[in-house]
Amino acid sequence: MSEGDDEPRTVGSSLDDVLRGLGNPGVAAVRTVFSGWTELVGDETAGHVRPVSLDGGCLLVVVDEPGWATRFRYEQASLLTRFADELGHGVVTRIDVRVRS
Repeated sequence: MSEGDDEPRTVGSSLDDVLRGLGNPGVAAVRTVFSGWTELVGDETAGHVRPVSLDGGCLLVVVDEPGWATRFRYEQASLLTRFADELGHGVVTRIDVRVRS
């Protein structure tokens, strides 16, 4: 709360401020990536690719087999455009893909 502000803040608002202070996009974007993953990437892709973290514009995903890593990397440009449309410009600027071991 700011000085002279007697109104309590919601936990979500405070968490959003903390995330943004750490260089993250905020609660709404993080929630959309993790809770709305299937809607962002489609059913087939979501069955093989999962988000792990979103930090400083870099989305780390894990895939279940090397073929999906190749496919996801190939589609990266269109995915970045879709993420910008859905999450806001600059929220996801890079995607790192790892194969689950």
